Amino acid sequence: MGPLKGLRVLEFAGIGPGPFCGMVLADLGAEVVRLDRPDGPPGSRKDFVGRGRRSVALDLKAPGATDAVLRLAERADALIEGFRPGVMERLGLGPDVCRARNPRLVYGRMTGWGQDGPLAQAAGHDITYIALTGALWSIGRAGERPVPPLNLVGDYGGGGMLLAVGVLAALLEAKTSGRGQVVDAAMVDGAALLMAPTYAMLARGRWRNERGANMLDGAAPWYDTYECADGRWVAAGPIEPQFFAAMAGKMGLDPARFSGRMDPANWPALREELAAAFRARARDEWAAVFEGTDACVAPVLDLEEAPSHPHNAARGVFTEREGAVQPAPAPRFDRTPAEPGSPPLRGEHTEAVLAEWGFAAPEIAALREAGALPAPA
Repeated sequence: MGPLKGLRVLEFAGIGPGPFCGMVLADLGAEVVRLDRPDGPPGSRKDFVGRGRRSVALDLKAPGATDAVLRLAERADALIEGFRPGVMERLGLGPDVCRARNPRLVYGRMTGWGQDGPLAQAAGHDITYIALTGALWSIGRAGERPVPPLNLVGDYGGGGMLLAVGVLAALLEAKTSGRGQVVDAAMVDGAALLMAPTYAMLARGRWRNERGANMLDGAAPWYDTYECADGRWVAAGPIEPQFFAAMAGKMGLDPARFSGRMDPANWPALREELAAAFRARARDEWAAVFEGTDACVAPVLDLEEAPSHPHNAARGVFTEREGAVQPAPAPRFDRTPAEPGSPPLRGEHTEAVLAEWGFAAPEIAALREAGALPAPA
């Protein structure tokens, strides 16, 4: 299932964006084999970021392990790893060594700061990477501190998703050139790229370099959230005049009264009027009023409510597997639909994968005797 069926990916276990990339590739049909440490996390059927993989438990520092990985790399189309720069080289598994065994191998590297630069060896997390790109500075209310947008911007949007894009682009190029290449995916690079539209507006004088002062950062009263009578919230985003008119009409307000709504000087008064109007009804009453209209107003759903929303349910935006409600694969394909697989337990498929990827039974036994593979459960 999935458009990437037949693609083989070797994934070194990690956290954050690397596993997210592996999930995306596995969702789309790639055969993703994850190399887990024998003493690493045991795995869980509800760890659906790890879904769709098979797991091989291998001690990379044990005798014979390096050559075993190189043999797996010979049969892989792509490899993804998320260690600090230089770690794979010290293990004897750097891109030059792997590509000497498999010239077509695409070698995906996921880091926070990149493979080079003054900060390449420094530790970090999503919040530190987006802090250096202007993204974190731009999110928050006027006069208040910057607000972390979960870890969506650095780890997943700018990190794992762009690693997947880079790996797929390199694989496409390799079909023509016959040669793989290194994909240096850094979260700081990706977070900066996600800010391209904001920097473009700044360059054209359409964005102020401060928080809570712009049309899309919560300053404009028609792009914000409002509390309702029951203490829950709606999100309003009718930027265009016809959409604002649709919202105002549904709220019983005269759209003609807001002809000056684009002038920031009028925003405080307009916000007060909208806030008072939204407080007059409960969230789900407003949801019913705006459902299916062009008003661009939606209820703000929590994590337990979102999967049950009629639109999400109709499209199958969420799915339930292994007793866990989880986002379904995206995007959609009409001929080769994507399907989420089960998350593996650590080392669950060690012998099966090694056998399928060319290891004879005596070779597997020798790796186990050398301590590279854990004892059978």
